[in-house]
Amino acid sequence: MERPSERIAALRGAIPEGVALLAVSKFHPAGAIEDAYEGGQRLFGESRVQELAVKARELPGDIRWHFIGHLQTNKVRQAVEWASVIESIDSLRLLRAVDAEARKAGKRVDVLLQVHVAREETKFGFLPEEMEAAAVEAAGMEGVRVTGVMGMASNTDDMERVRSDFRKIRGCFDALKAGVMSGREEFAVVSMGMSHDWREAVECGSTLVRIGSDIFGERV
Repeated sequence: MERPSERIAALRGAIPEGVALLAVSKFHPAGAIEDAYEGGQRLFGESRVQELAVKARELPGDIRWHFIGHLQTNKVRQAVEWASVIESIDSLRLLRAVDAEARKAGKRVDVLLQVHVAREETKFGFLPEEMEAAAVEAAGMEGVRVTGVMGMASNTDDMERVRSDFRKIRGCFDALKAGVMSGREEFAVVSMGMSHDWREAVECGSTLVRIGSDIFGERV
């Protein structure tokens, strides 16, 4: 089996310029992350706060950790401590909690607003029509900086449905960029696409793809 660094090199050759690669390292050991790091990877994604904290303490300090899982408000303090970006801001309650903890810590945390367009009720996020109000509230906060949006397509083999979902996510970003987030250069990230659908996501305007199994293999 190819090493993570070799798989990342192959992916970088396939992913267009201007699209960032987030290596989703959740449930994978530090050794695998170290190999990817030695191959030049610096963006890694985790979905459990405790696992993120352990790895961030062990691994090089210039790694930028993205928190990509559903974040409970009682775990916000640790997430703020260790994550460079919290991608999964899925409610006003969570947004306010992250802002409060970041201000207590004297920090400003980059966040993405998670938009819900998928068919599954189990997925989290703001509905497209709720995104503007969330961005307006976030724009007045001192502890968070909204740098873009994140979303997931429906879990289906119907790739036209997947593309439709991705176009809706990109549409939410474009609407905010033209409206409430106009003139904010930091608002530039559209995080969508995973191992099985990143090509469709890029086709529909993703600027950051979250790839796990195609780099690290199946979860341990």
